[in-house]
This record gives sequence, C-alpha cells and structure tokens, in this order.
Amino acid sequence: MKLNKHTHRRYNILSGEWILVSPHRAERPWSGQEEKVQEQKLLAYDSACYLCPGNERANGIRNPEYDSVYSFTNDFPALFPDTSLDEFSSDILLIARGESGTCKVVCFSPQHDVTLPELPVEQIQKVVDIWTEEYRAFASDPKINYVQIFENKGAAMGCSNPHPHSQLWAQNSIPVEPAKELTQFANYYSEKSKCLVCDYLVLEQKLQERFVCDNEDFIALVPFWAVWPFETIILSKIHFGSLMELNEKEKISYADILKRLTTRYDNLFNVSFPYSAGIHQSPTDKNEHPEWHFHMHFYPPLLRSATVKKFMVGYEMLANPQRDITAEFSAERLRNSSEIHYKHRK
Repeated sequence: MKLNKHTHRRYNILSGEWILVSPHRAERPWSGQEEKVQEQKLLAYDSACYLCPGNERANGIRNPEYDSVYSFTNDFPALFPDTSLDEFSSDILLIARGESGTCKVVCFSPQHDVTLPELPVEQIQKVVDIWTEEYRAFASDPKINYVQIFENKGAAMGCSNPHPHSQLWAQNSIPVEPAKELTQFANYYSEKSKCLVCDYLVLEQKLQERFVCDNEDFIALVPFWAVWPFETIILSKIHFGSLMELNEKEKISYADILKRLTTRYDNLFNVSFPYSAGIHQSPTDKNEHPEWHFHMHFYPPLLRSATVKKFMVGYEMLANPQRDITAEFSAERLRNSSEIHYKHRK
C-alpha cells in the first residue's frame, strides 16, 4: 500500500485513537467557504486594548506599565479556586462534579502589534521563564493536579484580542486530552520500561519523512497521525517531564524552536498563521511520572491557502477525524518554508 495514494487509517500513539487519511481528495475542486485575508494593521500601543501596558481592564484594574512579559489572573476565568468539589449524581446516568482551579493570562510583550514569531528569541525566553514560574507555583498547590498552558492565535481560532498572549488553566482534575496521553504513556512504560515518545522520536529521526526543523535540544515535526492539515508537534530530544527541568541553555533552545516553527507557519501563506497551541507536560498530582515526555502541540486550521480553512464537520464529528493531504506532504511544505519572516524580507 502506498500511503501517499491509497486511503488508509493511521493510529495516534498519544491518544489511542485513529484518523482516516484520503490523499486523493486533495485534488478535488473547492467551492466551499474561503476566509477573507485582511491583515489588520495594528498599533504598537492601543488605548482600547485591555492587555496593553497602563490600560484599564474590564474589572477596573489597571495594568502596570510593564516592559517585558506580564502575568495576571484572568478577569473572566472558567475556573475558581474556591469551587466545591462535591459530586452530583442522579442514579448512574446523570453525573457531575465540581471543578476548582485558576486561570491566568501571560502577555508576551508590551507591544500590541507583534506575534510570537516576530519576537526576538530573548523575549520568547522570558515568556518561557514566566510559564515555568507559573507552572512551578501551581505544582506546589495540593489542589492543582494539572496545568494547561496554551495560546489561541488569530480570530480564526477564537482569539478575541490580538495583543500577543497565552493562557494558563490550572485545575483539580487532569483534563481529557492529557489524560488520554497519560494512559498511553503509562501502558507503554509498564510494558517496555521505556518512554513511548523517546522511542517514537528515534524512529522519526531515522526516517526524516515528517521532519520540519530542529536544534540541539528540540525537534519540530508533523506527527504521523496528524489531524489538522499543518499540525506539528515539538518534542524534547532528551527525556524530561516539565518546564521545571529545563536549564538556561535548554530554555533558549526551546525559545529558538518556537520562533523558527511559527515563522515557518507565517511564511507558508505569507499571513499571520492562526493556530491553537499548547504544552503537554507532566501532571502536578504529586505522583512521579517517569513515563511522561514533554511536548507541545500546534493545531492550525488553514488547509490549501490563507483563504481555505479546514472544518471538523459531518463524518469527523460523527465518526472519526479525516484528512486529505498526508503528514509527509505537510512536513515537506513546512520544511521548505523560510525562517526569515515575510514581514522582514528586503
């Protein structure tokens, strides 16, 4: 069977789920929705932005005149630290449990009109530093068992404010997606006494078919089981579980790979590339997790161009995810994309 020609299913070793791949469908004509590409010209400072330095937020609190990264508790959080963990159930069919936690916002820069790939590596390292500090603080809280760090970039991904920022949601339970990975990691470690991701990384480095870019400490690639058209994953080349285990050199390497990958995204269609991205690191449930391998997912929606977006509908909502272009094709496109941002070319 030729994976680049024949319909097939691929297994996601991180989630234990399957995806349908139909390479021939990439050749079909498109008459569906096309997104309008209107690159908004933003100001370096926006007096109406609730994330800009010195501005008043919706709850009346005023931001400090910060000049680097800035973290604060979300004014409209999805989680609250004092929520009761009581369980509601009616017979065995209607079950609910209280969920407690804290939501924070991390501004990448005081500058309103930039995105992550446009920041220097030194500034991205400061973002990594504050992610680490926040994770460390939450990890010491007995009520927090998982910390999800994520970024929604672009209006296409539901981002309501273009000021460069990410979020941290720290909560009592381990959410669904990390919990799937925890099960897969634990099962593999129990059976083989080895890390699943470490073994997968060795295989990908040998094949080089889905490789995008790397440095001494991290690698970015399109995973074999990718669902989104240009989905990628950043993996650490050495085995560790969380940001707390990074030394200064490795933090710089992590900042470097973030900049290089996101720059390639923007250069793919010469547009500020939308995505949802998030770090999956070891749970903070006070247990040892030798099976957990640090990684970061990028889920961008764009498909054929800056104007054609991938939708998860129909079969994908009712059966299982499906993609038209292969992971290998996407990797080649990203691999051939420049690391000089299109806005900075002469």
